[in-house]
Amino acid sequence: MLHHVNVRKLLFVDVETVPQQPLYALLTEKMQKLWTYRTNRFKPNDVPIEQYYFDKAGVYGEFGKVVCISVGFFAKPNEGENYKFRVKSFYGDDEAAVLLPFIQLLDQHFLPEHTKMCGHNITEFDVPFLARRILINGLPMPQMFNVSSFKPWEVPFVDTMRIWKFGEYRNYTSLQLLSTVLDIPDVKNDMDGSEVATVYWHDKNLERIRQYCETDVLAVAQVLLRFKGQELLKDEEIVLIV
Repeated sequence: MLHHVNVRKLLFVDVETVPQQPLYALLTEKMQKLWTYRTNRFKPNDVPIEQYYFDKAGVYGEFGKVVCISVGFFAKPNEGENYKFRVKSFYGDDEAAVLLPFIQLLDQHFLPEHTKMCGHNITEFDVPFLARRILINGLPMPQMFNVSSFKPWEVPFVDTMRIWKFGEYRNYTSLQLLSTVLDIPDVKNDMDGSEVATVYWHDKNLERIRQYCETDVLAVAQVLLRFKGQELLKDEEIVLIV
C-alpha cells in the first residue's frame, strides 16, 4: 500500500495548542460574546461556559494558540550508514517565536515541489490551525501552505487519518487507537491531548508538552511505515535535535 509515497520525501508534523487565556474571564468582553456565539450550538447545558472555554478553545484558531510544533524527517545518511529519523521541536510561550523558525524551516528545506507534510488529521486540524495563527501573527505564509490553486492530487499533505478512513466520511480514529490496533509499540508518555491545556496553564510545563508532541510525530511515522509494510523505526534510528 502507498507504494507511490516515499517516506524520505515527507516532513512529519504535529502541533500542540492551548486556549489563549487561562481563564474565560480574561477575554475581552467582545471576545467573550464571540466565543458564546461560536460555540453555543455545541456546549452542553450542564457545562459552565468557563469550563467549556478552557476545555475547547485550544482547537479553534481564533481562540487558541500554538505552543509546540514538532517535526520529523529521514536524514540523509553518511556513507555506509542507515537513514536516521531526526526529530526537532519549536516551542515556547511566544507564539510568533514558535511559528517563525518553523516557517523558515519549511521555506528553506521543505518546498512543496520536493516534499509533502505528513500528519494525523493534518488536513482538518494542524495545517488550517497553523495557517490561521500565522496570518493572525502577521507572519509570512510558507509556500507549503499556499494550496488554494492546487488540484486535489497536487496538495502536498499526506494524512494518516484520511488514509485509514478508506473513503468513509463519518469515521474518526485517534492516533493512539490507530497505533494500538496496528500493533505499534507504545512510546512511554504520561499524558494525552486532553491534558495539554492544564499542563501548560496550570503546571507551566512546556518540556512535558514538547515530549508529548514528539512522541506523536514518531507515532505518525511508525503508522505510515506500517501502512507501507516497511519495518518500524528502532530506537537507535531516532535522533532528537536539541
